[in-house]
Amino acid sequence: MRGVGGKRPRRAPTPSEGVPRVHIADYDPSWPQQAAAAIDALRAALPGLFVEIEHIGSTAVPGLAAKPVIDLMAAVHDLAHAAPHEGTLADLGFRPHDNGMTDRLLYVRAVDGVRSHILHVVTLESWPTRNQRLFRDYLRAHPADALRYAQLKRSIVAAGTGPGEYARAKTALVQELTDRARSQLGLPPVPVWEKP
Repeated sequence: MRGVGGKRPRRAPTPSEGVPRVHIADYDPSWPQQAAAAIDALRAALPGLFVEIEHIGSTAVPGLAAKPVIDLMAAVHDLAHAAPHEGTLADLGFRPHDNGMTDRLLYVRAVDGVRSHILHVVTLESWPTRNQRLFRDYLRAHPADALRYAQLKRSIVAAGTGPGEYARAKTALVQELTDRARSQLGLPPVPVWEKP
């Protein structure tokens, strides 16, 4: 069919076009080394700022398929202590990212526009009960549930789900497993997604 001037009319973009697709990769045994290198660089550049820093997320669970993005979580005494060091974080490639949450700071490192690392900065007071740390430890200790989680992630991606929907589609299982992790430690359940 020809439009005005004999040209084909332009097809309207579908809602998913222009939105980066979620990619799930098989487990990469180099992920822990990538995390360790980033942790070492952060500690060397910012001695004394981070009281704790760990590799979290799916890339921290041996054998688990994941988005190939290294998640780190670091604890500071007060979130305000990080702001004066944002220039140094930027020198390391970590740029501030507004996540709409008031109980953490988020910094993203990207290479050619593709995220490679995410640094979550939280308070030391909240560190012991952080859902992301508890969820990671639970998956490490429960391979059958880690497999369930991997299968869910792959099915969500196979359905062509975009990044925002991907996170929401995982919520029920993440909440279930996080609740189990918290229960095993005698902690009450709390929502896995913090409120802004």
